[in-house]
Amino acid sequence: MELFPIAPDASHVRTTEPAKSRWRRALGEPLLHFLVVGVILFGAYHLLTPTQEEVANTNQIVLTKDDLRQLAISWLAQGRSSPTPDQIRGLVDQKVTQEILFREAIALGLDRDDEVVKRRLAQKMDFLASDVASMQEPTDADLKAWFDKNAETFALPAHATFRHYYFSTDRHGKRTEEVAAAALALVGGKSPGSSGVATVGDPFMFQNHYGDATPGQMAKEFGPEFSKALFQLSAGKWVGPVKSGYGWHLVWIDSIEPGRIPTYAEVMPNVKAGWIQDQYQEIKRSSLEEMRSRYSVVVPPIEAADFQDLKVPPGYNLGLEVSAQ
Repeated sequence: MELFPIAPDASHVRTTEPAKSRWRRALGEPLLHFLVVGVILFGAYHLLTPTQEEVANTNQIVLTKDDLRQLAISWLAQGRSSPTPDQIRGLVDQKVTQEILFREAIALGLDRDDEVVKRRLAQKMDFLASDVASMQEPTDADLKAWFDKNAETFALPAHATFRHYYFSTDRHGKRTEEVAAAALALVGGKSPGSSGVATVGDPFMFQNHYGDATPGQMAKEFGPEFSKALFQLSAGKWVGPVKSGYGWHLVWIDSIEPGRIPTYAEVMPNVKAGWIQDQYQEIKRSSLEEMRSRYSVVVPPIEAADFQDLKVPPGYNLGLEVSAQ
């Protein structure tokens, strides 16, 4: 019988019980709780709020009712009346186009060398189409063929050189046309330089003589009715009375040249510019059509009633204006 029993190995005790205690103490540390909660929150935020690059890589474009209302508010902020459903659809189409161009720009890496807003990235995609079009060098045969198809766009308007005498409705009232007709009887058969002709008519606020006037110019200055009548007159005699937005006129046509289609040689520099612009529009159209085919667009129903009660908030930022075609 041992009077002094051997004590348990101290090293054995330290390698078992204290280890469990350390784990318990570690799991109870507030700092560890904080780190675990932080990781969970960060992961949840990352899942629920994908980064801009992740959003740009999705092929679905989703617009909500709030998005449509924001488009409508931007429309109202430009001093317009409440948008119609068709106008909202136009705004949506513009918004979707911008979003598609933005995402395609991100996919091409255009955002890595220029920190600009989404609108600028969409513009860069647009500029690419313009650059591609401008780099193409058409042959003379290409330009002539294009001109033959688009000759009407280069049409030269009619031109008229004329003088007139004016009769004011403010001065003559309902008898103005009769007064002008009586004056025509006095000057008929006389040239503009004949004695007494210059005293016919009332003072006019603009010119009495016009050189190389076009139908558009005359419509703006005298009204479309006068312009249409003017270019149907014959040269070399007094004609009238011709009505305008101001009153009545006696007109003498010095010369009149009808509108015409110019020759290819006359407008060749403009033909090339037109050809390049046409190519740009086609490249842009086909490129956007191909890009759109890779996306699905989700838009809520567009109802006119949803946009009737909108008001522009004070200080609303007009930097994001939109417009519908």
